[in-house]
Amino acid sequence: MNSKRLIEVEFPLGEVSKESAREKNIRHGHISTLHIYWARRPLAASRTTTLAALLPYNPQQLKKHEYLLQNLARWEAISDPRVAQALLGEAHRLLREAFPDAPPRVLDPFAGGGSIPLEALRLGCETHALDYNPLAVLLNIAILQYPLQFGETLVEEVRRWGEWVLQEARRALSEFYPTDPDGSVPVGYIWARTLPCQNPACGVEIPLMRQTWLANTDKKRVALRLIPNREARRIDAEIVGQRGEPLGFDPELGTVARARVSCPMCGGVIDDDTTRRLFREGKAGQRMMAVVLHHPQRSGKFYRLPTERDLAAYNAAQQALKDLRARLHAAWGIDPVPDEPLPLMSGVFNVPIYGINQWGELFNSRQQLALITFTDAVRRAHAQMLAEDVNPELAKAAVTYLALAVGRIADYLSNLCIHDNTQERTVHVFGRQALPMVWDYSELNPLSDAVGSWASMLYRRIIGALSQLVHISVLDKSKDLPLPKVLHGSATNLPYPDNHFDAVVTDPPYYINIPYADLSDFFYVWLKRSIGSLYPDLFATPLTPKSDEICQMHHWDPVRYKEKTRDWYESKLAQAFREIQRVLKPDGIAVIVFAHKTTEAWETVLNALLEAGLYTTASWPLHTEM
Repeated sequence: MNSKRLIEVEFPLGEVSKESAREKNIRHGHISTLHIYWARRPLAASRTTTLAALLPYNPQQLKKHEYLLQNLARWEAISDPRVAQALLGEAHRLLREAFPDAPPRVLDPFAGGGSIPLEALRLGCETHALDYNPLAVLLNIAILQYPLQFGETLVEEVRRWGEWVLQEARRALSEFYPTDPDGSVPVGYIWARTLPCQNPACGVEIPLMRQTWLANTDKKRVALRLIPNREARRIDAEIVGQRGEPLGFDPELGTVARARVSCPMCGGVIDDDTTRRLFREGKAGQRMMAVVLHHPQRSGKFYRLPTERDLAAYNAAQQALKDLRARLHAAWGIDPVPDEPLPLMSGVFNVPIYGINQWGELFNSRQQLALITFTDAVRRAHAQMLAEDVNPELAKAAVTYLALAVGRIADYLSNLCIHDNTQERTVHVFGRQALPMVWDYSELNPLSDAVGSWASMLYRRIIGALSQLVHISVLDKSKDLPLPKVLHGSATNLPYPDNHFDAVVTDPPYYINIPYADLSDFFYVWLKRSIGSLYPDLFATPLTPKSDEICQMHHWDPVRYKEKTRDWYESKLAQAFREIQRVLKPDGIAVIVFAHKTTEAWETVLNALLEAGLYTTASWPLHTEM
């Protein structure tokens, strides 16, 4: 094989970057809808760079190869069966010519969200994925192995048992999300955290709201007006604008900004330090401010103030939580509401400075009840599958996607979710890679059809992605292609023999960019409770393992991560590069995607590559952020 690869000479950067950017807005059938993972590489970039790394440079075929890469970058190249058949068929043919004895063997030792190994698989490669993070390993199993192993049968089982879980949850939870007498369905409840005014002459309960918009679009302007009621010594509220009347006030003016609270009654101010102290001392409460409704026979959302019926339903959920929590704790041997510690991480997890110290405290009582109810239903679904003689491996695979669905709704069912007044819906927790404090939050109804509900996450997101994944094997023309191999391990000690891979294509973690393991704990604690017994090696630790995660962390958390300095990170990355060099064949190629803005960081990484024996030829500004 020619020692020089196509990627070392020519690559359609502009077209691939354009398609990678376009891919951010594509959700139907994309693996990003299967589950949250951070900084997942676009499929377009992963697919084209992997192919260009494997194809030998041929001057006579250069224009033809470049044209193929440009077209392979398009979403239609994998979403439209006719287009995919032609383009991927040509890619398979070229790779068979380049590797006539066996399909090329490709490794991603930082597999993360699975984009690179998925596209290597799609190209007909023998695919290997490895990651240190158990969540990433589980996602790669769900993306790479199960769809090929079980095909359409898996989709049918996930749909069947996902509906079973929903019906079980509805029987248990419907009374806590009561429908209005006219048939309107509450899709969300808007809450405000509260603090007592510190003015001794006032003492009123202050609803903490960053602003009071309910709907703020070109055609609809609805807001809450806070009304000081001095006679009753409380802050009342009314909904204004629902009938098109002018607001007469500025909804942008809330009662809290950057932890500094203003009292609408007396004008007194609580400074930020006092606000945080009051939260830690347990002086904070919460108040339901509005209910978001949708009528099945009408378009759009509308709003009303909470009623005694709404408050009674929430109070009943609190009591039901106590009973179910105690019963499941006895049955599972673990608190069903995650009681694992949530660490304070400067600039990433700031909720502990407000007294939120356990993962389960990111959910209010009704949210906790809903999530442990769904988790219990998932566990019982697995037991029921086995009782009905479903193949045990198929049952394990199907219940894995149901457990991922619990994680998906947890992302929308937290007291850190906000109400987006421009789209009139609940926004999920991980709008960015952090857990910041939220003063007023939106509580989604998981039994509704709203974005973030069980039905939305299961049918439109998980099954949508799975339905695409099960067809990859149909496009593959290699008769002897083995099932992708997914391993849990460290890139600094790769469990593969020397000279094993034709290519290593990977996207390592970048310095102090994303704390993958700590973020993953948000989902890990729920997965451990639903399917932890099915994956004992992945869920053997109380939280995700972190000691050998290659990230520069001491700035965020100098207590837990005092040794994880810049030097430590660079030494670990260099060790991983040496391992990559070891497992590569003599004529193999390594493609390292490294995105860092500083020249100094680039020089350090390039030097580490050279020291590891990985010859560097080029660096390109490819748009790869997802």
